[in-house]
Amino acid sequence: MAAFLLGAVLLIVQPQIVPSRPAINSNAETSSQSVQRELLKKTSQKNDFKENVHSNGSCQQLPQTIIIGVRKGGTRALLEMLSLHPDIAAAESEVHFFDWEDHYRNGLQWYINQMPFSYPHQITVEKTPAYFTSPKVPERVYNMNQSMRLLLILRDPSERVLSDYTQVFYNHMQKHKPYPSIEQFLIKNGELNVDYKAINRSLYYIHMQNWLKYFPLDHIHIVDGDKLIKDPFPEIEKVERFLKLSPQINASNFYFNKTKGFYCLRDSGRERCLHESKGRAHPQVDTRLLEKLQEYFHEPNRKFFELVGRTFDWH
Repeated sequence: MAAFLLGAVLLIVQPQIVPSRPAINSNAETSSQSVQRELLKKTSQKNDFKENVHSNGSCQQLPQTIIIGVRKGGTRALLEMLSLHPDIAAAESEVHFFDWEDHYRNGLQWYINQMPFSYPHQITVEKTPAYFTSPKVPERVYNMNQSMRLLLILRDPSERVLSDYTQVFYNHMQKHKPYPSIEQFLIKNGELNVDYKAINRSLYYIHMQNWLKYFPLDHIHIVDGDKLIKDPFPEIEKVERFLKLSPQINASNFYFNKTKGFYCLRDSGRERCLHESKGRAHPQVDTRLLEKLQEYFHEPNRKFFELVGRTFDWH
């Protein structure tokens, strides 16, 4: 384990020569390098790492796979389904190491301490949906591990916008705080408000371009979030193959819960469903406004399909 951790450190310290990568904005680069220097100060010595080894032989280690997004795309469902596999050890909470400065400055030791205990044969996985849309994250992940296997789960962009709004709306309702209607966010001066953050998060091709500056496409597996909801097993099979896992998850691990209206999990005779916050009904949106939203995403979707060499059944 000590050798593995030292290897991870040396990988970060060693300068990377990537001729094909486009130049990064100088101001952004200066800021990133400043933070990176602080990170390296915390991780450049072997003694900085404490091997948290359990008596049963398991230990905490850097993740070999990260679910990078997208927000409201089905990341929690994907993580829970993937956790059915005995060779997966998943971090329970969203770590936000690469996108939150106060976390990133804590260094890799802090990051390791957030990971679950796992055995040598297991793959450690963490998921933070905000990674996909954060401009600084791809470079930081690349600096840690150039061979990282990344999982990205996407849904129809228009549906994702509605889910995004719904989550924030219910968060405000639970705190007994008023929240504007979705029309107030989607419309500005009689036109579609393209500055609405939820819309920007659904411009997948823009964010994907940033990741492809650092990782080849064959290191990023895109999970179809819409299909995962309707028929999860085939999508999870693809993830198993991408991560080079033995085929352990099968169709009997999933069953449709008519009350909840979505698939739940069955593991060793124990049944469990996602939290009640998942699968909430979207707000009713005027048909013309919804069509305008779908029309707006038509060209960005086409660019994304071209970028990844794959199409999705989106409006």
